[in-house]
Amino acid sequence: MRTLSLLACMLVAAASASGLAAQDTPRDEGNVVHYVRYEHAGRVSYGVLRDGRVREIDGDLFGAHHETDRRVTLADVKLLPVTPAGKVIAVGLNYQSHLGQRESGTYPGLFLKLPTSLVGSGADIVRPPDAKNLHYEGEMVLVIGKTCHKVGRDQAKDCVFGITAGDDVSERDWQASDLQWLRAKASDTFGPVGPTIATGLDPDDVQVETRVNGQVRQHARTSQLIFNVPTIVSYVSRYVTLQPGDLIFTGTPGATRALSPGDVVEVEVEGVGTLRNTVVQGR
Repeated sequence: MRTLSLLACMLVAAASASGLAAQDTPRDEGNVVHYVRYEHAGRVSYGVLRDGRVREIDGDLFGAHHETDRRVTLADVKLLPVTPAGKVIAVGLNYQSHLGQRESGTYPGLFLKLPTSLVGSGADIVRPPDAKNLHYEGEMVLVIGKTCHKVGRDQAKDCVFGITAGDDVSERDWQASDLQWLRAKASDTFGPVGPTIATGLDPDDVQVETRVNGQVRQHARTSQLIFNVPTIVSYVSRYVTLQPGDLIFTGTPGATRALSPGDVVEVEVEGVGTLRNTVVQGR
């Protein structure tokens, strides 16, 4: 019994050191697999997260790969954005609770974030010195797993490798005043994603919850999306060829509020784990 208790404590410590608390580490259920992208000893790798340890994989994450005997504790790795995405696409106004009294559009409203906006779980969200109205937007994010061009809705889910959690950090004043949303949505660190890519889940019905300093600010299920996953992927692929590793933010529910330096933002997606980032003041 003492040995088991010691092991449990070690796993808790490892998870906490990597930005994941014990309750944030997803449990393996059924055919669900959790992949992480991480840096260790100067190397960037993908691995499978299981029981608080990361097992490095060889091969193509989106193709043939296998687990190796190279293992490391979560405490010893730096979690990175879940993919080095070539494209980061986002859907706006995709929950009625976020729209309020406004009517929804007839097709998904799209915008772009930059790959350089991406950071991993545990990294800081840097508020630029001239930003005054920075908000969180917790979301489910789709991870594309194969090249996808002009696919129908019936084939669209086949393009999705897995899902992760994301925070579409947004500067509301810039969003309202700028010609486009480049500063407001795509500034450095405005795209936290992670902590894992979960495969084997139904992206059309998972829970999304955002907490700031432990207080629940957003709560919804993806079954409430106005445009569901097949519709989003099919629509995007009409105009943009999606490739393995590309990310699609699917929209945020409810209302959001301004963030201050020191705030800790947690976005938990059911079956994925909890993405945790702290807001810091930039210079």
